[in-house]
Formats: sequence, C-alpha cells, structure tokens
Amino acid sequence: MNPAPPRSAGLGRPAGLDRRAGAAGPAVARLVGVLAGLAAVLATATPAAAHGGESPDGTDYRAEVTGVAPARPGLTARVVEGGARLELVNRTGRPIEVIGYTGEPYLRVGPDGVYENSRSPATYLNRTLAGDTALPAQADPAAAPDWRRVGDGPTARWHDRRARWQESAPPAVVRADPTREQRVRDWVVPLRDGAEPVEIRGTLDWVPPPDAYPWWVAATLGFLLVGSAGLLAAGTPLGARALAGAGAALAAGGVAAIVFTVGRELDAGATGVGGVLLGLLGGQIWALLTGLGALAAGGYALARRPAADFALALAGACLALFAGVTNVAVLARSVPPLPWPGGLARTLLVLILATGAGATAAGLLRLRAAAHPAVPAPAEPVRG
Repeated sequence: MNPAPPRSAGLGRPAGLDRRAGAAGPAVARLVGVLAGLAAVLATATPAAAHGGESPDGTDYRAEVTGVAPARPGLTARVVEGGARLELVNRTGRPIEVIGYTGEPYLRVGPDGVYENSRSPATYLNRTLAGDTALPAQADPAAAPDWRRVGDGPTARWHDRRARWQESAPPAVVRADPTREQRVRDWVVPLRDGAEPVEIRGTLDWVPPPDAYPWWVAATLGFLLVGSAGLLAAGTPLGARALAGAGAALAAGGVAAIVFTVGRELDAGATGVGGVLLGLLGGQIWALLTGLGALAAGGYALARRPAADFALALAGACLALFAGVTNVAVLARSVPPLPWPGGLARTLLVLILATGAGATAAGLLRLRAAAHPAVPAPAEPVRG
C-alpha cells in the first residue's frame, strides 16, 4: 500500500500546496504595501507630473496661431501645451521683442538667446497659468527695460492671457449655446522687429466637451475582461493562456502609455529625438517608466516566468495610477494636451486604464488563489 502524502499539521493539505501558499501569502502582503506606497506617491506627485507643472490635462478652448503679420522669413509662432503657452522661434538673425500687456517690452528673442524684462509686469503675471503672481515694486512698465537672460536658444515659450480664456465661467456666447462650436475671439500679440511693428495673430474657439460616459463604460468593460483572466486556475492550460492574454493586454497598455507620453512632449513643443528624450526625462519620467515597466511585465507574463502574477499586478497598478488616473481629465475635455484628435487621445487613455486596472485585478486574484488553493475532498475509504 502506498504511503499517504505528507500533510501539514491540522490543515489536511499536501505539504507542496502549503509551500506554494506560504510563498504567495507574503507576495500579496508585499504587493498591498507597495500599492499603498504608490497611492501616497501619486497623491503628492500628481501636480509635478504635468510638463513644467503647468500643462493642463485638457481644455474646451482651442487656441490656434493663424500667422505672423507681416510675415518675416525665419520667424514662426505656434500654440503649445494644450493652449497653455505661446512659442516664438526667431531665426531671422536679429532680435525680436514681444510686447507686454501695457505696451512695454516684455521678451527679447534673438541669436544671442532669450531675455526677459524684469521691469515688465508681464514677466511676473505670465509665470503661472492663472496669472496670479503678485507684482514686485520693480515692475514698472514706464521704466527703461532691465534685460535678464533666461534662455540660450532662439525659442521662447510663455503663458499669454491674450491667447487664452482666463475666466472660470464661459463667455456669454458660449453660455447661450454651449453645444455648438463657436468663435470666442480673435487675438493679437504684438511684436517689434527693430522699429517695425509685427503681430502674432490667432483665434480662440469654444469646442463642446465630449460625453465621458461611453469612455468610462469602455474602460470598465476592458477592466472586467482583462481582470477575468485571474479567475482561471493557474495550473491549467486555460489558466496559462489567460496569463499570457493578460500579459499581452498589459504590454499593449504600456505601448499606449508611451505613445501618450511622447504625444504630451510633442504638444509641449519638443522637436527632434533629442528634444523629446530630454523632455521625457525632465517632466514625464514617471509616465515613461510605468509605460516601459508595463511593457516589460507584459512580456514577463507572456513568457510565463516565475512571479509573473506579482509583476502583472504591480506594473498594472503603476500604469493605471501614473499614466491613467493622472490624465483622466482627457475623457471629459475636447482639446487634449496631445497633437492628435481628441478621439485618439481618449482611446489611448481608455486602453491604459482598462489594461492597467485589469492586470492588477488579474494578478491579485491569481496571487490570492495561490495563497489559498482549493483542498480536494478526502477520498472515501475502500470498504473490504
């Protein structure tokens, strides 16, 4: 007669199952601790996650530059950071001045770099998106300019209230019919090329916000679909395929996060591979790392490596928090902080949220199942 399998004291389970449960139990506890830490980091780091700390997560006002008049070869302007800033690039070989709100010299952009006038009130009002900086005593638009160098290249970017809607309430024309896209105003930012006046001309339009409900429904359904992979037994062929499926979904979410993050840098004015990389490392490092981490963890799960469940849950939580939750305003804003249509931006974000949260759920369910495996019923004794 074969000896009975070894059993742990008082539990009636095979020793092998107890060893696997003992390994999974601490893993669940560690993961819960890590997720709590991530939530705390998110609560304190969210404002700094945006590009430069000032880039909006979306808006319903679309600002566009229509041209520079009269045209100057080598002088270009555009709106960046979802309408938060204007960008002026001067490759004319001579300095161009940006004029402040009361007609005073504000910025000087030229071949020797970018300078700001410390006497201009615009220097202080434009330091924040809200324009609420208190003016120091030295801010005197009638005084002679006091130029201070603030940049090396021929490019200047600044907040400018002339190109934005500053009030919390919509304008009267929008309140009368908020469901229709309409012009709020045409705007002008004056420049000076030597003694000649030049203008940056543009438009500001109201674009009705989208209905966020269908996007949240799509994110929820995706979460349930990916998360359901954790309900299948890990030791079965179907469970192994479910793990691979969750890994593939998480990898797709990681790619979406990387694309979304690169898009934010492009919209912030970054040009060239070097400029994008510098911007990513300087202002979008958390989102970039979580996208790369999700991609790596997805490949880890696809390869069915040991501890794949833990990697799936941890990387999914990071993806959902640092690349998803921090950008949820995009679902309810018509103009996203990306250089692409709003529908594409919302699709990317739904993919990030669904796969990140779904992978977290799938990983936790699989870890919990490993910590509490099902115990087979004892066999009936054979009666002779």
